[in-house]
Amino acid sequence: MSTEQSPAPETSVPTCYRHPGRETYVRCTRCDRYICPECMRDAAVGHQCVECVAEGNRGARSAAPRTVLGARGPAAAMPVVTYTLIGLCILMYIVELASPRVVLDLEMVGLGVTHQGEVVGVAEGEWYRLVSTMFLHDRDGSLGFTHILFNMWALYAVGPSLEQVLGRWRYLALYLLSGLGGSVLLYLVEPYGAAVGASGAIFGLFGAYFVIGRRLGAPTGPILFLLVINLAITFSVKGISWEGHIGGLVVGALIALAFAYAPAAQRRLLHTGVPVVMLVALATLVTVKTLALT
Repeated sequence: MSTEQSPAPETSVPTCYRHPGRETYVRCTRCDRYICPECMRDAAVGHQCVECVAEGNRGARSAAPRTVLGARGPAAAMPVVTYTLIGLCILMYIVELASPRVVLDLEMVGLGVTHQGEVVGVAEGEWYRLVSTMFLHDRDGSLGFTHILFNMWALYAVGPSLEQVLGRWRYLALYLLSGLGGSVLLYLVEPYGAAVGASGAIFGLFGAYFVIGRRLGAPTGPILFLLVINLAITFSVKGISWEGHIGGLVVGALIALAFAYAPAAQRRLLHTGVPVVMLVALATLVTVKTLALT
């Protein structure tokens, strides 16, 4: 007598989603599909399939790369900050031509008296003069139109490169603090003198260009030559505020040192902290000088 044996139960064996004939029990850690050894790609945890790896690589390529100094953005990005600063200076110059009163109201002066007998200046609480002066230029003095012409050329020449390597917010902080440094030194040394111009900020960019060039191994001869020539002009031409130039140069170089040589692990902290510390230091000097004058 014969007996019929029941067939063995069917078992579902998982197979690779790209190669259905290959059995496997390994899943992709991203999409959870089964993958065979040929389709496996090592990941930080487990394995990923070729499609997930390709998708991840596309996302990595689309992310903006960082420069050596930590700035994020494409190398060919438009220097928006530089062009904006140039535009503001030109706009203010046009306003000056239309109304000379603008210079009297916004120029850097520590403590002065107008023709109407009004006492004005930073010591009188007009702290905005420390910043507003860097957007004004000599209208009809000893320099005339050449004042804004040279400053805007210099800003156009060195600004875009610095903005690209530093990023927009670092570059803007460098520019404004350099200009502020020039105003503060003038206030400390010659509080009764008056001055206008972006030259303090420009000299700060010169100093930063030199420091960062040395850090990156780029040629620094041209910027050094330009800096020496301008320092010679500063101390030989009457009517130029050497305090504004030297103050901007020193502040710009110091901030650039922090930007250029900050260790990668402390880069974010130092790139944020140093400008803040510099701002506090300059504000403290202004406060002390104001108390001494008043």
